[in-house]
Amino acid sequence: MTARELDAAGITDPSLRTAYTAGRRLNARHGRTYFLATRLLPVERRAAVHALYGFARYADDIVDDLGTTASTAERRAALDALEQQWLRAVRGEETGVPVVRAAADTRARYGIDPRHFTDFLASMRSDLSVGEYPTYDALRAYMHGSAAVIGLQMTPVLGTVGPRAEAEPYAAALGVAFQLTNFLRDVGEDLDRGRVYLPLDLLAAHGVDRGLLGWSRRTGRRDERITSALRAAAALTREVYRTAEPGIARLDPRSAPCVRTAFVLYRDILQAIERDGYAVVHRRSVVGRRRRAAVALRGLAEARAARRRTRAPHPPHTPARHPAQDTR
Repeated sequence: MTARELDAAGITDPSLRTAYTAGRRLNARHGRTYFLATRLLPVERRAAVHALYGFARYADDIVDDLGTTASTAERRAALDALEQQWLRAVRGEETGVPVVRAAADTRARYGIDPRHFTDFLASMRSDLSVGEYPTYDALRAYMHGSAAVIGLQMTPVLGTVGPRAEAEPYAAALGVAFQLTNFLRDVGEDLDRGRVYLPLDLLAAHGVDRGLLGWSRRTGRRDERITSALRAAAALTREVYRTAEPGIARLDPRSAPCVRTAFVLYRDILQAIERDGYAVVHRRSVVGRRRRAAVALRGLAEARAARRRTRAPHPPHTPARHPAQDTR
């Protein structure tokens, strides 16, 4: 975390500054597209976004990267411990996990509903026992906690031009669109973890089941039925992007270029998948550096223009209420 970002956000306590820096470090290391877009935000809002990302990434790493030998029971215990640390932090008590402290501070500063965090942890916990989803409705229920709530957490930080409640459905939809994109891009890696995030009924409509996906992953061979199913999943994802896109105009103009940049770059992943012939069972598709740079530069120009037009508000230095009053 740069001192400029922390100063602009009104974060002065040395240990809290260290906690926020931990979240930024995780964002820079793991969230390439997300981190790039965050650089377009007003400087006083970046620390909060890094804190929210850091918390989510920390929990996700417990599920997927807690050492190759960690058992399901050990991962579940680690998630339970994380949730207890979170509840302590929300009550204003000390916690030894820096990303938890930073996220709890952000939650209080911006009045974020704490249920969005508990719903997120519930979805993370389900990853330890649920490896497939029979229908899109079932997958949507999971994605409420794993993706939609991320958009809902972000909305108060980004700011809106009207009532927040009017922007929230679009923010939730954008979170879902981003995650559906990740699911499509990561089909092969998820198979290695024993998970299939594409709805089974969508796959079955094209003659695909888990066995066929596993065969393709093991042998490196292609099958037109898989390609057809993946094409349908991409079409479904594009429809969610269309649903979410009008919400960008409801954001604070100083934040909108950041979200628009992330929107374009994530949607470009779908185009990269298409260009690669829907080979995601075997390899990841990526957006080229030149394209990423071009989109980022356009976003930077929009962000600078918006800042010139709009007077920056003072950052929220203290929460409207004490965190312990809002632990529902």
